[in-house]
Amino acid sequence: MRLFSLLKKEMTQLMRDRVLLFILLWGFTGMIYIAGHGVSMEVRNFPTIVYDMSYSPESRELISRFQKPYFKILAFVQTEREVIEWLDSGKASMAVIIPADFKRKIDRSEAKIQVIIDGTMSMSATMAVAYVSSITYNYAIEVFERKMGITNRFFNDIPFIDERTRIHFNPNILTSWFMSLLEFFNVTTMVSLLVTAAALVREKEYGTVEQLLVTPVRTWEIFFAKITPTIFAVGILSFLSIFFVIKGIFKVPIRGSLFLFYPVMLFYVFTMSSLGIAIATVARNLAQSMMLMLVILTPMLMLSGAWTPPESMQPLMQYLSLISPMRYFIDFGYSVLFKGNGIKYVWHDIVGIILLGAVLFGFSVYRFRKTFAK
Repeated sequence: MRLFSLLKKEMTQLMRDRVLLFILLWGFTGMIYIAGHGVSMEVRNFPTIVYDMSYSPESRELISRFQKPYFKILAFVQTEREVIEWLDSGKASMAVIIPADFKRKIDRSEAKIQVIIDGTMSMSATMAVAYVSSITYNYAIEVFERKMGITNRFFNDIPFIDERTRIHFNPNILTSWFMSLLEFFNVTTMVSLLVTAAALVREKEYGTVEQLLVTPVRTWEIFFAKITPTIFAVGILSFLSIFFVIKGIFKVPIRGSLFLFYPVMLFYVFTMSSLGIAIATVARNLAQSMMLMLVILTPMLMLSGAWTPPESMQPLMQYLSLISPMRYFIDFGYSVLFKGNGIKYVWHDIVGIILLGAVLFGFSVYRFRKTFAK
């Protein structure tokens, strides 16, 4: 009966907090939608300028290869100064420079071109370099075929390796699939911290924590009452988000079992809510709790393996990533939802979430008693 009364109080407070409700709704809909459509790691319409000093049919043929959807030629410049101005101003991200002797040297198999790429956005620049290399390589092969008069029959007699690449799980390498799921995991983490921390900080600001402590209510009942509304809200909103945003709008195929995903996700919410309670015991007000969450969430995301596989990190960072609950949750989420893996392949992630959840819950109980039992 006492626990039911506490749960009713916490649910009522959550439903009355319009700002928090807006954050919950916006996080599981708008933020995921924006991440899926607004963030792209693909090279599309890469702003390009061309400085063609050759003015030959060969140079024009090569330039014609730099076309949409990967490249967008903005201008044909006439001087090196214009090249520098376009790149320095940020209007163009790539310049293709073809020397005046391009036609003469291509006949002698000595042709060279210069490609200058803005490396500010290193990921896009790296992909652009790969596309440029592919374009120049294919063009060189075609020129060689025409020059030598080589037929398909000649090529059939040359030993070669037939490379057939197949991409599993995301055949078209759609960034929207990856980003929508990643943002879903991020929002789940952020909301789990925010809602629980805000509930306890509000009690501290109003001075009602002391009133709870003098009532015949046990510490675990207070904790359970604080965490349950978060689990309830995230459980409902995540279900709607997966089916109406991730699967409905972005057409992400959900290959795994939701009966496996949801229990583990809810325990992850419990884990992050325990961390939220620990943050609330340290912070004096809501503003301080927000700053502490920012300090904790940023390295947690960096070490989660979402952007860099843990195997590619420095040894120290690899060990530090082991204490990030987000690493296990993201690995678990992608494995189940994206790959359709069963418990055989994700049990170690589940164990990691459970162990860290137990540690964080114990730490939050210790901090709660130490802070309020004075």
